[in-house]
Amino acid sequence: MNNAKLLCFFQKRHRLAPEQLTTARGSWVTGLVIFGCCLGFQVVANAQKPNAKDITSETEATGELVSEPGDRERGGEAKSSAGKLVLVIGAAGTEEFGVAFADWGKRWQTVADQSDLEFVSIGLEEQQTEDSDRDLLRKILTSESGNQATPLWLVLIGHGTYARDVAKFNLQGPDVSAADLAKWMNGSKRPIVIINCASASGPFVNRLSGPQRVIVTATRSGIEQNYARFGDFFSKAIGSQASDLDHDGEVSVHEAFLRASAGVRMFYESEDRIATEHAIIDDNGDGKGTPASMFRGVRPNKKAKEGKLDGPAALRITVTPAGSRLPFTQAELKQRSEIEDQIDVLRGRLGELDQQALDAALLPLMLRLARLYREAETREKTGEN
Repeated sequence: MNNAKLLCFFQKRHRLAPEQLTTARGSWVTGLVIFGCCLGFQVVANAQKPNAKDITSETEATGELVSEPGDRERGGEAKSSAGKLVLVIGAAGTEEFGVAFADWGKRWQTVADQSDLEFVSIGLEEQQTEDSDRDLLRKILTSESGNQATPLWLVLIGHGTYARDVAKFNLQGPDVSAADLAKWMNGSKRPIVIINCASASGPFVNRLSGPQRVIVTATRSGIEQNYARFGDFFSKAIGSQASDLDHDGEVSVHEAFLRASAGVRMFYESEDRIATEHAIIDDNGDGKGTPASMFRGVRPNKKAKEGKLDGPAALRITVTPAGSRLPFTQAELKQRSEIEDQIDVLRGRLGELDQQALDAALLPLMLRLARLYREAETREKTGEN
């Protein structure tokens, strides 16, 4: 790969502004970065070959937890190294909604298969069981909400209600509230992604927000109770390479959220209708949520009035619509997470550091990344696990 392509890749992969990398051919630092990357970044030459970033580790820079893939433990046996996706399709109400919800659910099933996620569904197909859908969901969540390193995805497709300050997702049979889900997942240290595509879903953010959790809701409040189309757009975005805004071969929760939100906005604009749904995402545990309008690409273009905007943790949890991931070990994934967090810190100090200091700080990080990819790609070629 030529120098320009390598520099372009790093700018996209780590969302660096052009001024954050020295592009002059005479820069010895840039030359070293490129040389170091050539040692082990041959994988970059194949844009279709994804690299895992759904990871959980303690960062050196912040000490906070973000998501990390690893073997899922259940009874001492891991079924998927990518995690588990629980899809719940609620009460449709009409045949038209039922057909639409089933289509959205099948898209998720395809994404799970392509990404090696263990897939479990409730309501997608008829199930012969004495348990209600609510009881089935409770049993699954209480058994899966442990200390596993791999992400647990919960996708809710259907309708929602909000009354007396209580938000619920409408199931076939007894409904489930945000408080119910919080109770069933209480104490879990596992990375959890909750995507509620229903109307009146905004309060789920307030109730379920916490460390190592990414919450996406179709609405920003409980009073947006009209039929939500967000689930349609999100189910398309999560499985589309067009959603891959940072061009790393994978689609993150954050990227799918941004693309789906754009789809919803364009729908209401094209229909000349007032938008009755405004999706939000929360991944920093503050329970406030951030709309897509606060971002340009995957990076914030505005500042939060209080605290920090959401997004960084959701960028780490991904699916792979194009196929398999590189076979990183758990130690390598942890190192990668730490390196990317340090690059994020450097990005935040752009105005403080001059170019020479920034180059000096980036160089060892890029070389470490090159070694990780070299080892993973070599392992893939030799068929080692």
